Amino acid sequence: MAKKLVLVAGNIGAGKTSLTERIGERLGWRTAYESVADNPYLPDFYNDMRQWSFHLQVFFLGHRAEQHLEMARDARSAIIDRSIYEDAYIFARALHHLGNINERDYDTYRQLFHLVVKTLPAPDLLIYLNAPVDTLVQRIRARGRSIENSISPEYLQLLDRYYTEWIGSFDLCPVLTIRSDDLDFVHQTRHLNTVIQRIQEKLAGKEEIVF
Repeated sequence: MAKKLVLVAGNIGAGKTSLTERIGERLGWRTAYESVADNPYLPDFYNDMRQWSFHLQVFFLGHRAEQHLEMARDARSAIIDRSIYEDAYIFARALHHLGNINERDYDTYRQLFHLVVKTLPAPDLLIYLNAPVDTLVQRIRARGRSIENSISPEYLQLLDRYYTEWIGSFDLCPVLTIRSDDLDFVHQTRHLNTVIQRIQEKLAGKEEIVF
């Protein structure tokens, strides 16, 4: 199969990182993840979201654009944990809705986002991991990350609604939707095999499958 660029999208706790790791290991693809440990704005953002939301989103925009280009230019197939598109259509939108990004900054961010993404090559496949909010809450609590302590079910529900709207209009590449609460691709080899089969079928041009 020719070189492919695959993006993994989904709500917080949907299983994006776990799937990205295992696809990379199994298929020998290059992997990329979102910047957390080396993100200079995250501590400030969690201390004062209204002050630092715009700065954080601009940082993520630059980071993800660079990451997307690097993976697209690599001779190897690549899979990326979270897409640049989610930053604008899910997270910046949510920050604006909640009053953490004002109208002026939101308009500036969106203009910059659209200028940047026009320069990026389209991915070959978007994998959308979907799970009920109660499942996401359980997973977030189980992994116990301190920076996620403030995430509420209401916030996850808002993101879930935005994801549904975004996926419904996404047309840059084929979309493979996976119900991640029904599949344990971390511990069950046969579940991972099923996911890989669906990915390969989708990349080969078969019709979209939701499972």
